[in-house]
Amino acid sequence: MAFLRSFFATKQIIRRSFTTESSSSSSSTSTSTPKGFFAVYVGENLKKKRYLVPVYYLSKPSFQALLRKAEEEFGFDHPTGGLSLPCDEAFFFTVTSQIR
Repeated sequence: MAFLRSFFATKQIIRRSFTTESSSSSSSTSTSTPKGFFAVYVGENLKKKRYLVPVYYLSKPSFQALLRKAEEEFGFDHPTGGLSLPCDEAFFFTVTSQIR
C-alpha cells in the first residue's frame, strides 16, 4: 500500500514538472518580440529568464562587453536559438541601469 502511494505521488510530481516546463516554454516561444528590441536570456542554466533589450543597447560599450563574453563562453550558434548572457540577473540589471 505504501508503495502505491509513493508511486502515485512521484507520478504527480513528474506530471507537474512536465506541465510547468511545457507551459513555460510555450509561453516564451509564443511571445513575440516588439520591433526595436531583441531577446536575451540571463541567469543560471535552469533558471534563465527572458528579457527584452532595446536595439540601441548594441552600440553601448558596457553591453558590447557582455556580448563579447557571451561569444567567448557560448558562441552565437545556440541549439536553443536564444542569446544567453553569461551573468546573473543582478549584474545584468547593473549594466542596463547604467545605460538608461
